Amino acid sequence: MTSTTLAHKHGRKPATRHKHAHARGHGQAAHRPRGKRYHDPTFGATAVKVLPGEHYITSDPHEMLITVLGSCVSACIRDPVAGVGGMNHFMLPESPDGGWGRASASLRYGNFAMEALINDILSHGGRRDRLEVKVFGGGNVLAAGTKIGDRNAEFVEAYLAAEGLRIVASHLRGVHARRVHYFPLSGKVLLRELKQTEEKAIAGKESRYRSTLAAEPVAGSVELFD
Repeated sequence: MTSTTLAHKHGRKPATRHKHAHARGHGQAAHRPRGKRYHDPTFGATAVKVLPGEHYITSDPHEMLITVLGSCVSACIRDPVAGVGGMNHFMLPESPDGGWGRASASLRYGNFAMEALINDILSHGGRRDRLEVKVFGGGNVLAAGTKIGDRNAEFVEAYLAAEGLRIVASHLRGVHARRVHYFPLSGKVLLRELKQTEEKAIAGKESRYRSTLAAEPVAGSVELFD
């Protein structure tokens, strides 16, 4: 087990709060977190769990976003000047034949997850040239021929490079699941690699999530703001 802390200077405290906001675009609507919200006394913050297929943005300095990643990837993005940031959690689905033969279709899931989060931040005062991006996950924890974690990690790196968005911190690939705590207003990240016993439960949940992706239509396109 390892523990990693990534910290950046605090952004300004915003005057207003924007929570559970939808991304602007066409096609599938942004998924709102269904997970548990609770007060975490250890951090003195309201914890919000971001589940697979969801994203969440906030300008509340007292909120901490949490997710657990096996082969999935989360992008943590904020605008430190606008005082708004958020997290997504996604996995690229396999093509119907069980492989990656239809990459262009499967990658649209990743495109949607990234664009939905970015759009939401931009629609609440963020600017593309100020975005601070950190990415995590992509562990190869599933018992499958294809290294799904590597595929997800490669996607998010390629997507951000194509969009001209620089990654300032990352913890990708490997063979372990991760628990990520993200504080959008300060940019601080606390990351812990999980024990093998915890990984088995996460792998089981992700396997079930993969099966639902195979049955769902591919997400519609989303237009980025200028």
